[in-house]
Amino acid sequence: MASTSSLLLITFLCAALLNGSSALIEQQHQDPLWQNLRQPQQHRLRARTDCRVERLTAQEPTLRFDSEAGRTEFWDRNNQQFECAGVAAVRNFIQPRGLLLPHYNNAPQLLYVVRGKGLLGAVIPGCAETFETEMPQGEHYQSSRSFVDRHQKVRQFRKGDVLALPAGITLWFYNNGEERLETVALLDTGSEINQLDHTFRNFFLAGKPRGEAQSSQSYRSRPRGESENERNNVFYPFDEELLAEIFNVDRETARKLKSEDDFRGQIVRADKFNIVFPGQEEERESRRISNGFEETLCSAKLRLNLDEPSRADIYNPRGGRISTVNSHKLPILNSLRLSAEKGVLHRNAIIAPHWNVNAHSAIYITRGSGRFQVVGHNGRSVFDGEVREGQMIIVPQNFVVIKKASDEEGLEWISFKTNDNAIVSPLAGRLSALRAMPEEVLMNAYDISREEAKNLKYKRDESRIMSSTSSRRSSRYPSRPWPIDYALDVIKSMM
Repeated sequence: MASTSSLLLITFLCAALLNGSSALIEQQHQDPLWQNLRQPQQHRLRARTDCRVERLTAQEPTLRFDSEAGRTEFWDRNNQQFECAGVAAVRNFIQPRGLLLPHYNNAPQLLYVVRGKGLLGAVIPGCAETFETEMPQGEHYQSSRSFVDRHQKVRQFRKGDVLALPAGITLWFYNNGEERLETVALLDTGSEINQLDHTFRNFFLAGKPRGEAQSSQSYRSRPRGESENERNNVFYPFDEELLAEIFNVDRETARKLKSEDDFRGQIVRADKFNIVFPGQEEERESRRISNGFEETLCSAKLRLNLDEPSRADIYNPRGGRISTVNSHKLPILNSLRLSAEKGVLHRNAIIAPHWNVNAHSAIYITRGSGRFQVVGHNGRSVFDGEVREGQMIIVPQNFVVIKKASDEEGLEWISFKTNDNAIVSPLAGRLSALRAMPEEVLMNAYDISREEAKNLKYKRDESRIMSSTSSRRSSRYPSRPWPIDYALDVIKSMM
């Protein structure tokens, strides 16, 4: 009898603990910030686009707008291949001590740092001001005592970083380095988060930006006499007296919010820039492994570096390496529905023919040159030509692509993909579709002998990255030393 009572008591306690844990988990999943990070895959606006792509081209930016301390360039979003993928692309060059003014976008984006370093301000609505900056002597606030400026977290970034930036949050960038900062970004205008249309829109909170790459339809809808360069920030149309009342400032300060007489553009020189931030703490955070369970939007990690050779997911000492970032490595990408791949090919090395199972790719060449071949629907070639540094090419979902580096300086690229866990299916090599088929299937499909079928399956024992010489010698027993350029990469990563 006593044992029965004890068993009932234990059963009751276990049930209570399970109910409490379930309630806690359910409460966390109902939190809006949690839902932002953990919502399931959703329908994308890009499903409504027309992807009848007959020919691809390697694109360079078509619109350029100079500012006081830098330059902004846009790719032609009316181009058929950009419309097919439902994306837009922007490149910024920011001079030392240059500040890209605060703004927000209508689409989530992945930004890659091509060269240089800087600071990122990402102001997330509802998050606390957890950073403090003491004003220098002589800049006290209406009194003799010092004033502490409180603000949201300021993040450092450097060459090779991928920054995941949600739509609608306020962003600013500052170049605190000694060289020009160059960034390239893909904006997913086809995301369900963007509920307007496929036009990329940015909204500036300051300054008088010089131009925006609007669609032709948006341009035609402008009032007569209003040019593309006549842009203003969001405060410009508001009444000065109302602004003064809202901010509790004098009318002159309210007038400056409108930036009527400011013609510096959207990247301005900011010589007085004194922000204190924890240097080593940020670097340690970027290396911390997280399961994402405890992460909210306010504390979410926004960056990951793909340039370090030690982070490669695929590596061939005679061919190169590939590094990826997806929602498993950077959980916020689960909300953005984007991922990225950084590729480095040594001279004459080849990426096996492959296709993206569930994503479009926007491939930006960061260094060197090479040859791309892309095959589309019905086995038709849609691109066969050279690509070089500074160009971007869109490879639609399921289109097969081969990449080969030049024989002079190799090839490096960053590929932005429209799925947070993009899947690649290769056609040659150890992990390929042909390797996984029985010999009899290949013999009958291609009308070849068993020996030829064996060669197709096993002659290449590499995975996705193939050296130019391994077709003449077994890749299983390499006799060549590591390329000097890879050795230099390893040495740089250790410094």
